[in-house]
Amino acid sequence: MSEKEGNIDIEIDKLTNSIENSFSGDSFETVLLKIKKEDLRPIKKGNGWQFDWKYEFQQTDRVVYKLSIRGNTNVIQGLVSFSDENDHLFLNLIESAPFNKGKDKIYVGVAGNLIAFVCKESWDKKYEGFISFVSKTRLIEHYERTLGAVHIGNHKMVIFPKEALKLIKKYFKI
Repeated sequence: MSEKEGNIDIEIDKLTNSIENSFSGDSFETVLLKIKKEDLRPIKKGNGWQFDWKYEFQQTDRVVYKLSIRGNTNVIQGLVSFSDENDHLFLNLIESAPFNKGKDKIYVGVAGNLIAFVCKESWDKKYEGFISFVSKTRLIEHYERTLGAVHIGNHKMVIFPKEALKLIKKYFKI
């Protein structure tokens, strides 16, 4: 499968109400903003980042958002790309910043926050929170357990309205 088609390969480390410092447990309010070209200057594939986000940003059928801590939007905690499929949103790519990966990550809850945001965008578009994505085989059960996603075959996963609303309510005041 090509990078353009994507395979979601991110661990949902913890569902939080925002993001939490993994050392202190302190919680930080987040904001999600559309990425700008200048935001991508320090983000390079191979420099701790798994994906080519500059390429992703240039795709006209996709939108890319950054997750930051409110009041500190220059530091990107994670990125997400999705496409509008006219009845749901398709999650193309999702990635935590390099410092939010592995056993020494600074913040937990980044992936959950990003996925909840895509569900919220779907809800706001009157798609009832429906999102879909293609999962790596080894993570199918993980997404079923942590997100309530449903495997519908051929690695494709769907988050239906009931589970989407749970995620949205966890991360956003609606």
